[in-house]
Amino acid sequence: MRLFVSSPSSLAVVLFIAGWSIVPLTHVHALEAPELVSKVKIYRDAWGVPHIDGETDAAAVFGCGYAQAEDHFWQIEDNYILALGRYSEIYGEKEYRRDVRNRAFEIVSRSRKDFAEYPAEFRAIAEAYVGGLNWYLEKHPETKPRLIERFEPWHMLAFVRTLTLEFCFRKARVPKKAQAIWSQRGSNAWSVAGSRTKSGRPMLYICPHQPWYGIGQFYEGHMRSGEGWNFTGAMFLGVPLPSLGHNEHAGWAFTVNQPDVADTWRVTFDHPDDPLKYRYDGGWRRATEWKDTVRVKTALGVEDREITLRKTHHGPVVAKDADSDGGGTHLVARVARLYEAFGAEQALALLRVRNVDDFKKAMALRQFPIFNCVYADRSGTIYYLYNGAVPKRDPAFDWRRPVDGSDPRTEWQGFHGLGDLPQIENPPCGWLQNCNQSPFKTLDEGNLDPSDFPSYMVEDRDSQKRRALISRKLLRDARELTLDQFEDLTFDTTIYWASTELPKLARELDRITMTHPEVAEKARPYFDHFDGWDSRVRVDCTRSTLCVAWYEELYGQRTGESMKKQFVEAPHKKFEALVRAAKGLEKFHGGWKVAYGDVFRLQRCARVSDFFKLPFSDKRPSVPHAAAAGPLGVAFTVYSMPSLSIPFVGKRVKRYGIVGASYQSVVEFGDRIEGRSLVPYGSSGDPDSPHFFDQAKLMSRREMKRQLFYWDDVRREAKSVYRPGEEVAAKGE
Repeated sequence: MRLFVSSPSSLAVVLFIAGWSIVPLTHVHALEAPELVSKVKIYRDAWGVPHIDGETDAAAVFGCGYAQAEDHFWQIEDNYILALGRYSEIYGEKEYRRDVRNRAFEIVSRSRKDFAEYPAEFRAIAEAYVGGLNWYLEKHPETKPRLIERFEPWHMLAFVRTLTLEFCFRKARVPKKAQAIWSQRGSNAWSVAGSRTKSGRPMLYICPHQPWYGIGQFYEGHMRSGEGWNFTGAMFLGVPLPSLGHNEHAGWAFTVNQPDVADTWRVTFDHPDDPLKYRYDGGWRRATEWKDTVRVKTALGVEDREITLRKTHHGPVVAKDADSDGGGTHLVARVARLYEAFGAEQALALLRVRNVDDFKKAMALRQFPIFNCVYADRSGTIYYLYNGAVPKRDPAFDWRRPVDGSDPRTEWQGFHGLGDLPQIENPPCGWLQNCNQSPFKTLDEGNLDPSDFPSYMVEDRDSQKRRALISRKLLRDARELTLDQFEDLTFDTTIYWASTELPKLARELDRITMTHPEVAEKARPYFDHFDGWDSRVRVDCTRSTLCVAWYEELYGQRTGESMKKQFVEAPHKKFEALVRAAKGLEKFHGGWKVAYGDVFRLQRCARVSDFFKLPFSDKRPSVPHAAAAGPLGVAFTVYSMPSLSIPFVGKRVKRYGIVGASYQSVVEFGDRIEGRSLVPYGSSGDPDSPHFFDQAKLMSRREMKRQLFYWDDVRREAKSVYRPGEEVAAKGE
């Protein structure tokens, strides 16, 4: 069940002014930084990508923390400020409810306590990673943290749990105006068997579509440990190990899915004598209540707000029940394995995968609560898994809605194992794809049967995406693929909607010529502009621009895949929308025939996480791109900010990318693996770095860079080599 959670402050919020910090810091040191410094080297290639070579797992992770901080310290601290429930201390009232939710789920208090109880080898990973962050701060006094002057190992656990809440509560914890941004998160993942490639070797395409700003962005890194693994791929900033990519044996991609990993219960507090007692199994149970403090930035300074929170055995109280008749009924929530999963154990197991059986064993740990997985390995196996930490439930209840918390039958009954989840291995067609569609719509033929799985397991069982439809077509038609051709497919800009709908719309236009001749006459010149178009986006193409503008009129600026009701009911209005789309282009660009690349651009902003405060400007340099929003059915996916014209404020006519292909990689698995990769802008978030925007030019040309994986190549082609904290020396100095 996707949860819509409001602030638990509805129970009680008391405002007062105080002056103490809510996150007192303690210092934990398993290994001193100098000891780890001597055991790791960082190699930077021509694109600034860090290749980290550690003698041990801890040394490699220490180097990773240091390298991430070199490139993105501001964002790492921002992520951790959110994880520590201090976001409104920086950003004010708009983030207050987010911090309250953090306290309701006890992210800070539980993480600090639970961390001490984790196995030593996994604590060492967190200790080494934050040791790298702190070593960076020690060696770079010019970097001034906004709040966190020293990172603690348990902070990493708090951040991992925050990521889980961000993914599982995205509609609740994002401001309403930003829901359009977060709802567009998706991903493309393909694997092809050797039967489809010229070399006879399997290939893998990895392309998560995460926001390019804020907590969701990906960082590219290559890490090797003397304890037995060598892996290159992408990771979230603030996490010490890659989560997707490949080693010398296998690789995998993740896409967001919707397994039912969270539920809400209606709980009634109406005991005559004890307000903390709630109904359960014909009797009563007693909730736990406590107070916490959230610091909030205001125009007058930072004020401390005391909040009263409550939790039941199901989970924390998150809202009053809007559907109840009033009284003491509240909603409580639980997220599967929020506290049990640490992530480091599964991440380390994945880094060491040698074959599909190893991969299944690693995924069976269920420390990643969601994600479709698309996998390939050098032995020739391709594999798809609809992963999720899915609780077992009584199917008599409708788990899409809040259930009765007083009924013991609504208790979770353990978790489904890996074998219970939808999965496909080595299909006869020789390819697999997932682009956030239903697991039951993975292939053209031979798909899984939904009736073989519990009704509550897969919330997206009926979901179809045009990105999946175009992906299936591209893979269906692919034969004798080379890696170059496979890379070209990933940059395909065919608009599936245009290729399938424009012929139908042409017939509709002919019909309304008889029923609504005035509308048809106005629309005809614009529609005729599509004649002879192959439905592909190109930077010099004016038809692409008109098509996207029309689509957004029909489906909304949020670019969903369901046409607005008024156009379904009155087809002639579709062509009135085409006229409006053309007039809108004229308003912003002086004419309706405007080249796509003159409108859709790449420009990078530094040190900002709020999408609606990104200081894009038509006066600053930018480069064109030929990608489009995923709902149109385009493999090469980028979502862009709209053009704006606000009286007395300003006008911005170009549209800048903010979400989409956030890490792209193609891999061919053979005796010697060949890979290519790309990130949207560049490896560094520092605007003074040469790697702040260099890869944007590759994206503009629809190219990936060669991925250095073998260490003889890394050493030969590195542009600089250094140990964390040492002066960076160019190779050869």
